[in-house]
Amino acid sequence: MVDRLRADGDLALSLVAKLESDVVGHIAFSPMKAPIRALALAPLAVAERVRGQGIGAMLIRTGLQYAAQAGWQCVFVLGDPAYYASFGFSVEAAASFDCVYAGPHLMMCVLGENRMPSGGMLTYAPAFSAL
Repeated sequence: MVDRLRADGDLALSLVAKLESDVVGHIAFSPMKAPIRALALAPLAVAERVRGQGIGAMLIRTGLQYAAQAGWQCVFVLGDPAYYASFGFSVEAAASFDCVYAGPHLMMCVLGENRMPSGGMLTYAPAFSAL
C-alpha cells in the first residue's frame, strides 16, 4: 500500500522508527478529498519483536505534530477507538462525515485550533480501494 501511495503521489508524510540500524516502525499519512485539509493515517506498522514499547505511539504523536506544522486541519484513522482516543481521535468527531469506511472505527483528530465543518464527504486515496 505504501508503494502504491508513493507511486500515485499520495504520500504526504512518511516516518520510520529505527532501533540502532534497523527500521522497526513506519507510519504513513495521505491526503484525502474532503471539505477540509485532511489526511488519512494508514498504515501504521511496528515490528512484532518491539511491540509494546511505545514505538507506534511515538510515530503517531510525531506524525500528528508534523501534520499540524504543515497546515493540515485534521487526520482521520480507521482503528480501535480505545487505542486512538489517547492521541485525540474521536469517533464522535468523525460521525458527521460520509465515506465508504464510515462507522464505529472511523475517527478524526482535529489539529491545533482548527474549526471543523459539520460534515461532508471523505474520499481516501485510490491505494485504499485495493485493500
